[in-house]
Amino acid sequence: MRQPKQQHLADYPIWLDDLDPAPDCSAALPAKTDVLIIGGGYTGLNAAFETARAGRETLVLDAGDPGQGCSTRNGGQISTSIKPTFSALAQRHGPDRARAIRDIGAQALAWIEESIAAKGIDCDFSRCGRFHAAHTPAAFEALTRAAKTLRAEDGITTRIVPREAQMSELGSARYCGGLVFPDHAALHPAKYHRGLVTAAQSKGATIIGHCRVTGIAPNGDGFLVQTSRGPIHSRDVIVATNGYTSGVTPWLRRRIIPIGSYVIATEPLPRDLVDHLFPTGRIASDTRKVVYSYRTSPDRRRIIFGGRVSATETDTKTSGARLFDAMAGLFPEIADFGITHSWSGTVAYTFDEIAHTGSHEGVHYAMGYCGSGVSMASYLGMKLGQRVLGQAIGQTALDDLPFPTRPFYSGRPWFLPAAVAYYRWRDNRQSHGNRPSV
Repeated sequence: MRQPKQQHLADYPIWLDDLDPAPDCSAALPAKTDVLIIGGGYTGLNAAFETARAGRETLVLDAGDPGQGCSTRNGGQISTSIKPTFSALAQRHGPDRARAIRDIGAQALAWIEESIAAKGIDCDFSRCGRFHAAHTPAAFEALTRAAKTLRAEDGITTRIVPREAQMSELGSARYCGGLVFPDHAALHPAKYHRGLVTAAQSKGATIIGHCRVTGIAPNGDGFLVQTSRGPIHSRDVIVATNGYTSGVTPWLRRRIIPIGSYVIATEPLPRDLVDHLFPTGRIASDTRKVVYSYRTSPDRRRIIFGGRVSATETDTKTSGARLFDAMAGLFPEIADFGITHSWSGTVAYTFDEIAHTGSHEGVHYAMGYCGSGVSMASYLGMKLGQRVLGQAIGQTALDDLPFPTRPFYSGRPWFLPAAVAYYRWRDNRQSHGNRPSV
């Protein structure tokens, strides 16, 4: 295994290094509120913005620092978010609803760009596009077929890049061509989150950190919510906890698969090297089942590289070394450089690979973004806020779909290590002997 240069390794996201001081989130807990939102990430803050600006007394509670979960721990990549194909969704939900579900991905991507501009959030948003690389010749053939399907069924524009032209998109000889998605985007996730905090507070929302919710029970015309700082009565409750969903909401926890996501950041690299490796400035990902995704930092001085490197959850020192080894395998030119940050966060998958939003026993929720949460969490949070207000425009094709679980599953994915190990073995087996010469 290649080892990065030995140096101090920060175990927090590099995104936090260039933030201004956080807004004050230490208000006293009120006795009651109109809307109580559990979770201060993208979902909760976008919901809070909607309810607060409509005049509802809105309170956001977070168990730690607001945004300390994946809202500041992701790679800042934005896609169209919907993993199942139109055909797969049509078999489950019929063609009309399948079309509406697929359309949400593009709507969310367009909306987040408009929302960032409208709120005046400076977060390095860019429609840079994505290069989705094929890790085997067979994967490239599958991508070629998928490009035709995406255009025919979804109207999604792509551009096929054969292996011989690949270096014009990505400076790695380890792939077999790929697809360009020109509409995909990137942003600085922590700056975006910080902007959402400021925007929600500007509309009157109260945001309190280090206040853990410990219980939710129906009470009269609303709910009595127990917290680590005392009880509070709220007319409406929104659960916006995604990969951090706890036993406080056992029905939701049984439907969420929490998965650790690991990311590293290199030390500052020579600009000409970054330009060689990322000539177009696109974000990148590949066709492995256990996928790698990576990009440059907004200032194009570093590579931000993420993926799953272990069948079981691990510490960030171990994951950092393994991710560096994987990155150096794709980009041998960086083998003599080091990494400065290695961190992890928890994303949430669902058993049907789509996000879910709705209400259960009167409690509203949106979660399960399946690793594509920047735009989808934001968009569904906004829609959830509108729905709590009783606005028809808050309705989506994802509302109250059957939310599957599995017998005896309680929210601890005992099956995940075996599944990850199998898919890593399959990815490596498919790749063996298919790599072009360097």
